[in-house]
Amino acid sequence: MKGLLIRYRWLAVLGAVFIQLALGAIYAWSVFTKLLTDADGIYRFSATQAAWVFSAGLATFAIVMVLAGKWQAKAGPRVVSFTGGLLLGLGYVLGGLLGSTFWAQLIFIGMLGGAGIGLAYVVPIAVGVKWFPDRKGMITGLAVAGFGFGATIWVKLAGSWFGGLLNTTHVFGLPGVQSVFVIYGIAFFALVALGSLVMENPPEGYAPKGWAPPQLSGKATNGAVEYTAGMMLRTPQFYMLWSVFIFSALAGLMVIYCIKLFGMDALSFNGVANAGVITGTAMAWYAIFNGLGRILWGTLSDRIGRKAAIIAMTTFQGLIMLGMYHGFIHFGMATGFIFAACVVGFNFGGNFALFPAITADFFGNKGVGSNYGWMFTAYGIAGIVGPQLAGLFKDAAEFNTGPKVWMTPFIVAGAACLVGALIMSLAKAPKTGQGLPNEGRAGKPGVPEGKYQPASAA
Repeated sequence: MKGLLIRYRWLAVLGAVFIQLALGAIYAWSVFTKLLTDADGIYRFSATQAAWVFSAGLATFAIVMVLAGKWQAKAGPRVVSFTGGLLLGLGYVLGGLLGSTFWAQLIFIGMLGGAGIGLAYVVPIAVGVKWFPDRKGMITGLAVAGFGFGATIWVKLAGSWFGGLLNTTHVFGLPGVQSVFVIYGIAFFALVALGSLVMENPPEGYAPKGWAPPQLSGKATNGAVEYTAGMMLRTPQFYMLWSVFIFSALAGLMVIYCIKLFGMDALSFNGVANAGVITGTAMAWYAIFNGLGRILWGTLSDRIGRKAAIIAMTTFQGLIMLGMYHGFIHFGMATGFIFAACVVGFNFGGNFALFPAITADFFGNKGVGSNYGWMFTAYGIAGIVGPQLAGLFKDAAEFNTGPKVWMTPFIVAGAACLVGALIMSLAKAPKTGQGLPNEGRAGKPGVPEGKYQPASAA
């Protein structure tokens, strides 16, 4: 298998896309929120409760990913990704069979499904970076692009394609939402299991033809020193990147949760016909541009540098969030709404190419599975704060369905992105030896004997 992958390393990328197509299920949550929060419907969740199912999934995803990074280093990537697919599929199947209440959906869809995503998600990133150390930005973008594109598939299948599964299926006599959960659970497991077949690390010492590993210097590591998670957590650079990730991801996650509710309020209030169709279209385009953003931002960062790319991305996101209410929605512009959703999705997707790549740049390629797990806890925090910010303001408005209730969350999220851009402008790669213990030097700056190796040995 290893010999085959050396010759065809792109097989790992194809496997990654299969896995990520299933994991993107969590971004399709908005397609269910309208039915879940219908006051005359079956479930009658509050907007905050619907947000909590989504937030629980994101937070569990991020927490479990820390454990997954450590486990895949010991057990191997294939076992970890397969187990993740099993948990994700099981969570959705149980959520369908038993998920008639808020607590059941919170546990099965949010926590169990989120745990499955957390296990499987880190594997394609860690494997991809090891196979493509020469093009980390591009490859992480490709490896996680399926996450965004997958959301489009699941949104459209549930909402409109072939009449919409929510409207046409009643598996085991279950109502639409739960019936779709069962169908999706089976599909998610099958996709992840298939992709897991080619999740294999390269042989020790592998390097792409014509690529020279980064060398140690006295100024900055530039990926030439391998940090363990413990050493990484001693550096201020980790916390700077971590906080930028929180601020940047917060905006995109808030929009994923509320785009359906927000769009219906804003467009209907301004007399736009077919508001439901428009918001569904916006959700699908959001997911498509989410996937494109992962590839294009990652590729661009290989050219202009990771730092410059993150500054540009967060600044762009902040401006579009600040202008989303007054610039588009307040005037009932359907086209403007879809355009804004595309831009937010495009920038949000960039996070998932840029932050694993810059984690490898700053702290080494070999430990990126574990290190990025810690970095990704920022996403879990953003996954709670962003949706809850929108849900709380929506519920506080009670019977006010106008777009004005959404203005404050968008302003807060936009300002957070701009703060993230400022912090990123101040961040610099760790200096050689920064965060590493002083004892046990092996004769090279910043490389303690028996613990750290130059990246060329990875």
